[in-house]
Parts: sequence; structure tokens; C-alpha cells
Amino acid sequence: MALRNNQTRRMAVLYFALSGLDLLDGLSELDKEERQHIINWIYSLQILPGNDRDEQACAGFRGGTTLASCRGESSCDTVSQLDCGHITMTYTALASLIILGDDLSRVERPAVMAHVAALQCPDGSFFSTRGGSENDMRFMYCAAAICYILQDFSAINTTSATKYILNSMSYEGAMGQGTHLEAHGGSSYCAIATLHLLGKLDSSLSRTQRERLVRWLVERQSGGGLQGRPNKPPDTCYAFWIGATLQILGALDYLDTAALRQFVLSTQDPITGGLAKYPNSNPDGLHTYLGISGLSLLRKDNLKPVDPALNISQQALSHLHQLHKNISKNSTVPC
Repeated sequence: MALRNNQTRRMAVLYFALSGLDLLDGLSELDKEERQHIINWIYSLQILPGNDRDEQACAGFRGGTTLASCRGESSCDTVSQLDCGHITMTYTALASLIILGDDLSRVERPAVMAHVAALQCPDGSFFSTRGGSENDMRFMYCAAAICYILQDFSAINTTSATKYILNSMSYEGAMGQGTHLEAHGGSSYCAIATLHLLGKLDSSLSRTQRERLVRWLVERQSGGGLQGRPNKPPDTCYAFWIGATLQILGALDYLDTAALRQFVLSTQDPITGGLAKYPNSNPDGLHTYLGISGLSLLRKDNLKPVDPALNISQQALSHLHQLHKNISKNSTVPC
């Protein structure tokens, strides 16, 4: 079961590796042929449906080949309802393509938009995949990121999405995964980044709400690092989740950034070089990448600057913005 779960999340692992290398300015180690091989692998996991509405709802990108209904085949005549795209894997696939310098010309944009639209719930939140799953702030963020990358927000009911975010703000001043749930650093990031990507941040939060949120986020600094919620130990990944949220809100400087940097570096393994969740524990890909992107926010370690909303380098974001300009000039390409 563990192997199968890892196989269905390979796209996310690839994203951690590529974006981490990019921030470390290490993508130059990949030659043109290697880049193209990775790009082709990503596109091989895109589900290419027909015009059937139910098939298009199952579009997007898979996380790996394990559940693909057409493994080893060059094309598919039908799409299995069990072989559906996953909204997080679609986001990480598109982000990875941007990082690699791809022009997104092979992305089936209408199908991806149909997939995103099919996953929104009546309350404004999103499922992760067709057929049912948890629905919360994480997948709403992925939907917003996908639509921003493709510059098409028609798949999102932004009114209900914004309402869901505001209803998820707890008495503590930050956001939980949904209404009446505990405030959390990760879900607060997803909420604020979503509002930012949708262009709704300034119009949605009052000055008081913004100040309460910033206060809650800054109070998460404990022992130098950042915790995801009160009474929890500091964790490397929140250097990004909370740091990026404060960056979007223009309040990152309220943190003790020197202490935060020291905490993140204290989790590095002296042999593998990876970063762990806590000091003196085993490193992993997720915490290594989020630790690196968190350090990038601090601008102290000669890392490429990271965009806090899309969690890709600002250099990759510039490439994306150039694609947006090219698309707007060419009316034959849907945007």
C-alpha cells in the first residue's frame, strides 16, 4: 500500500526536486535531452479525454503510472472513471513544466478547466479528484494555482470560493481547513495565496481581519522556528507556509528571521544534506524543499528568490508571465 501511494504521488515528488534545484540554481546540471525527457514524462501522465462531459471531468494529470488505464499504449479511446486526474498533481505538473521552461502548448486546456470545474463543491471548496475525497482549503489553492498558470478563471466560482475562505476564519484570527475548524498555518497559507491569485485579497479582508491574521502568524514563532498551530513544536515546513503568508501580507519582517534561518539549518543532515521536520530527525523531500523555499524568502543564503503565491522561483514566474503575454497576442491559442 505504501509503495502504491508513493507511486501515485510521483508528480509531487518531481516538483519538490525540480523546484528545489531551481532555487539552488542547480537546474543547469540537467542538459537539454534530460529536460525534454522529464517534460515528456509529465505529459505522458496527462489524461486526454474525448468530448464527453464525464470524461472531461476526469481529465488533468495523474500523479504516476500506477493507476493509468492505458499504460504502455500510445493513445486511449476511452477514459476509465477510476483513472482520474488529481488536482494537486495537475498543479505540480504545470508548475514543473514552467520550471523546466516548457511553453505549455501540449496542455489540454479545456479539459483541465473542465476537470477543475467538476471538483468545486456547493460550499466553494474543492475535492481533490472525481469520485469523492476530502474537500478543503488545500485543493482550493491548487485550483486557483492551476487557473492562474493557465490564465483562465472560468472554472472557479470565485464568489463561493471567497465566502468559503472567509467562513473558515476562526475566532483565533487565522484560517482552518473549513468552517468551525482549528486555525492552522498550512490552511492559512492556502487561503491567503488563493485570495491573492484570484485578485481578491485586498477586497476580501478588512484591516482588522488582516491585523489579527498577521498577529496570529507572527505568534507561531517558537524556539526560533515556526509551528503550524499553538502548542506544537516548530517544524521546518512552516518556514515557507507561514513565512510565505506573511510575505504576501507584507509582514515577513515581523519575524525574527535570523532565528528562523538558524532553526531551518539545524535540521540539515550532515551526510545527505537534506532537511528534516525537526532537528535530529530523518530528512525527507517535502521538508527539504519547503525548508529551502523558506530560506529563499529570507534572502540570506544566495538562493533564487521564490514567489510566495505559486511556490516557484521568480525566474520561473517571469517565464510564465512571458507565456501569458504571448498567449494574449495569439488569439488562436485559448487562454
